[in-house]
Amino acid sequence: MSETTASSGRRPRSDKLRNRSHILQIAEEYFTEHGVNGSLDAVAKRAGIGAGTLYRHFPTRESLLAALLQARDEELGCRREAIRQEPDAAAALTLWLEALSEWATAFDGLPEPLREALCEKKSPLTVTCEDFISVTDEFLRAAQHDGSARTQVRGRELFLGVLAMSWVSSAAMADESSPSALHHLLRTGWEATAGAADR
Repeated sequence: MSETTASSGRRPRSDKLRNRSHILQIAEEYFTEHGVNGSLDAVAKRAGIGAGTLYRHFPTRESLLAALLQARDEELGCRREAIRQEPDAAAALTLWLEALSEWATAFDGLPEPLREALCEKKSPLTVTCEDFISVTDEFLRAAQHDGSARTQVRGRELFLGVLAMSWVSSAAMADESSPSALHHLLRTGWEATAGAADR
């Protein structure tokens, strides 16, 4: 194979990766401004490409969101490892739920497609959500083991609770004190008081 042929053979892949990166950059900006329900055709127009090109890279809104969240997933994974060093199980669970809440508010409207992903099971976001539920269960079990969390609570409900809090925090009626108040309410739901771990 000649050098010219080899170079031309590599070019489509390079262009494809560059186009994908450009779409993700524009989608990040657009969803930050308009939320995850913003028009995908508008994303394509801002990126200077046809809608068909966007859909070839990302066939669904969920696949685009999954790609956008990938970097944040990695960041959340780093925070998870740091939180695992926390010796107080209740404090570790609290820190993890706070980290999850920040992740779920990356874009306005994100909690809804995450919730739907848990129901549909075919969304590109499903595996990510289920992985984070497993991590939540890990921190929860540690807190249940030392008696600081109620034994009937499940990681799935805590994950859904975080999504609900993230949605409410962005609602029009929410104010600056809403996020901390909601976190406190969630904690009172899972935290065990002395002698009441099973209530």
